[in-house]
Amino acid sequence: MATTTTGAATNTSTYTLPSSIKTTAQYKKEQEEALVNGKSDEMGQMAFLTLFTTQLKNQNPLDPMQNEAFVAQLAQFSQLEATTKMSTNLENLVKSMSTSQISNASGMLGRKVSIGDGKVLYEQGQPIDGTVALPNDVDGITLKVFDMRGNLVRTGQIGAQKAGDFAFTWDGNDNAGNPAATGQYRIEATTTRFGTAKKAEVSTMATVKSVTTDSVTGDMQLELGDGSKLSLSTVRRIGF
Repeated sequence: MATTTTGAATNTSTYTLPSSIKTTAQYKKEQEEALVNGKSDEMGQMAFLTLFTTQLKNQNPLDPMQNEAFVAQLAQFSQLEATTKMSTNLENLVKSMSTSQISNASGMLGRKVSIGDGKVLYEQGQPIDGTVALPNDVDGITLKVFDMRGNLVRTGQIGAQKAGDFAFTWDGNDNAGNPAATGQYRIEATTTRFGTAKKAEVSTMATVKSVTTDSVTGDMQLELGDGSKLSLSTVRRIGF
């Protein structure tokens, strides 16, 4: 609708798009909301161009859209579309890497890996191997094996050792020379240096039963024979 006022030579004009036609700004807002709410997987750039062409046909000839506005809107759509596709590609890459890691980690099944805290699952007739971490030279090492009730099963004395990892083997016998029962045990080590006693870190070997991926962190987990789990990234030693 147009009105003309005589005497002041002033022309004002208003123009309204049909209600069935959306502006590019309205369409852009809807697309962004759909992407945020997960209702759309694609940007819909072709639909945007179609709507833009329609808007050009129906725009106010006395107040046409500026080219800068169109270029800015198109650039925002392109940027958002690229970001969305990048996110999808990264998710696919993570899934692919996770599958690859599980496939590679499957070679750990049946192998033995080192675990801390001196925990062991002993089976009669199968000796237990382990190491004691020695940050310094020591005058002696005392090794003690306890059952899960805290009862002392075996004590061993070792002489002076150089700094490093001291390897030992428990044959499964108690102090009387009798075979210990199958079950859970714990091995502790105490070192002496210049007359001072100090606890030392003990690592033992456990068999890998299965491989899983943490659903939250994506960390590769090794399930051991006693049902406990160990992060693959913490494994320091692998054996047979």
